[in-house]
Amino acid sequence: MSSTKILVVDDEPFNLDIVGEYLEEEGYLLDMAASGEEAWDKLLDPLSSFDLVILDRMMPGIDGMEVLRRIKADSRLNELPVIMQTAAASPDQVREGLAAGAYYYLTKPFEPESLQSIVRAALDDLKHRRSLSQRIELHVGALRTLNNGEFRFRTLDEAHALAALAASLCDEPEIVVLGLSELLINAVEHGNLGIDFDEKSRLRESGDWEEEVVRRLQMPEYAERQAKLGISVSESAWTFVIEDQGAGFDWHNFLELAPERAFAPNGRGIALARQLAFSSLEYQGKGNIVRAVVMRQAS
Repeated sequence: MSSTKILVVDDEPFNLDIVGEYLEEEGYLLDMAASGEEAWDKLLDPLSSFDLVILDRMMPGIDGMEVLRRIKADSRLNELPVIMQTAAASPDQVREGLAAGAYYYLTKPFEPESLQSIVRAALDDLKHRRSLSQRIELHVGALRTLNNGEFRFRTLDEAHALAALAASLCDEPEIVVLGLSELLINAVEHGNLGIDFDEKSRLRESGDWEEEVVRRLQMPEYAERQAKLGISVSESAWTFVIEDQGAGFDWHNFLELAPERAFAPNGRGIALARQLAFSSLEYQGKGNIVRAVVMRQAS
């Protein structure tokens, strides 16, 4: 039985029943709220601890957008992933939700496979963030004397470890690590292994993404490929340059949180890295080199 606890919020009892039916078979622990007010009380209850919120956008009283804003404004809750389920799915409405922190979307009505896939993706991302935070605690201070350096990596685990190590240089490592991790993973999977957006979507929906990465790492055409992370330090900034040995990609459409990708289980990492972790992020050439800068905080 899973220990993952999910809060489901919807003012329609039928919708609560449907979501419950679809997710209980996956073994999640579910708590239901029939209004924004009830949901907020449950979220603030010190005896409750949730891993994910599935939130209806359109409700009387405190609606889903207001609950979302409160979650993201509360330091105790702001890392909690929120899936917005809604019949209101115009590009402007999706942009509003993305800007407020709803990086996962479902349009009503939805199939059970779609719900289960986006829940897995959101929980995988949360697990990834928690793991990176734990790694950071081991590395803070480890590289504080570094001025310049270059590191090589091949696997997802090496990318995670290196992201935590490199982020420990910075003033806010717990934020920088999320962005660096996205860029390093992108260098492995998209760059060196050639897994594109559509293919990763299919792999995450089927739960086969990490297995496919491991399989490709062992294939002769990819076995010798490495990616590089260069770090340079100045009085005003830390600069990270990541380079892979792939063919590059059309990165322009991935710099912003696009409404058309809000309903996919992946495709938001680069935009979030740019938005949250870095002072600037710039792809070069064919897209196999990216330069990210973190400015030092004024003392």
